This record gives sequence, structure tokens and C-alpha cells, in this order.
Amino acid sequence: MVGSSRPKIILSAAVSIDGKIASVAGDSQLSSRDDITRLHRLRSKVDAILVGINTVLADDPLLTVRRAAVGAQKTENPARIVLDSKARIPVNSKIIETSGQIQTIIAVSQRAPQRNLQRLQQSKAKVVVAGTESVDLKALLDIILDMGIGTILVEGGGTINWEFVRQDLFDEIIVTVSPFLLGGRSAVSFVEGAGFPNVSDSPTIRLKSVRRLQNHLVLSYVHV
Repeated sequence: MVGSSRPKIILSAAVSIDGKIASVAGDSQLSSRDDITRLHRLRSKVDAILVGINTVLADDPLLTVRRAAVGAQKTENPARIVLDSKARIPVNSKIIETSGQIQTIIAVSQRAPQRNLQRLQQSKAKVVVAGTESVDLKALLDIILDMGIGTILVEGGGTINWEFVRQDLFDEIIVTVSPFLLGGRSAVSFVEGAGFPNVSDSPTIRLKSVRRLQNHLVLSYVHV
């Protein structure tokens, strides 16, 4: 849970009624216009936004605050953090191309090929090595905290969400339940991974608030 030893972690996503964050074809357009505005307001209040390399490769996001004014206490966009064990992020991605204007951190492992690291060195992104085979979240969060980042909004996929949950590295969950039923065994769920064998193994979370945005519901839970 939140403390001085690591940044505060908020897991965020829009999900279908059956818990999917994308269809079997990868369509993730689940949010309404009002919900996107809400998300951008939330982005404006955090120090960094974190995603995985698969999100970057699939969507090429910018991860900036565009539909809401930057927070009253902030004068710039939050930092972007990309979990990218093998340093595969394209140098022509929006995140890398804007790394000179917005603080950008690429978290890699010791397995990252040298040729990929050399490509990134030509950009303004900061490359952080954390972990041997894959990115070690605990080690990364220690580094991130030392960089002055105190709150991270995780907009990752199901695998990344699972790692934060499995390692008990989250403080809040904000999900928008969208009025869709997607189905599909291969469709990505909000939390993937190996899963817990028993319901009792699940972290304890408490409902903090419920907000209706027309036909969508925004549920906020805190980790207790």
C-alpha cells in the first residue's frame, strides 16, 4: 500500500461488462467522450503515466493531457514511462519523437540488445535498466521515486496490471464499466497473468466511489 518507499500507483482502464479491455481483434474503443475527458483530468493530477511496449506498438499513443487543462499545481504534461524489456520502442513513435518536450523514461532489462539501446541514445528519452530477464517493477519504482515521481497512473494491458496486482504494488483502481459485451477467449481482460487460485488470495479492495457518466459507470476502489 502507499507509503514513502515507492510511488502511489493507480491502475486505470475502461472495461466491457464482461471485463475485457479490448476485443478479439484488438479494438479498445470502450470509453465515451465524457470518460476520455475524465481520464485526461486524472492524467493532469499525476506525475507520470505508465504503459507497456505492447500498448505503444499497437496504439502509438502520445500519453499527454489534451482534453483537460493541466492541473493547477502543474505546468507541464506528466512524464511517460514505458516498460520495454528489450528496448523495442520505435524511434519514430510519438512518445520518442516528443521526448525532447516531455520527460520520457524507457525501462529496459539487461537483455536489451545493444543495437536497440544505441538507437534510443539518439533521442531525448532516459533509458533506465531495471532487472535481468524482464523489467523488475520494484527496482524500477525505487529508481522512479528517486527521480521525484510520486504518483503513477498505469494505463497498461492485462499482463502489466497482473504484475502490479501480483506483487501488491498498487493503491487504487479506477475502472470505467462500458455498456458492451465482447466475449472471446483471446480477448484481453483487465487483469491477465497466471491468476490467483483462490478468491481469498485476491488483494482486499474497498469501493471508494461510483460515478455515472450517462451509460458508463466509473468505479473507484482503494487497496486496504
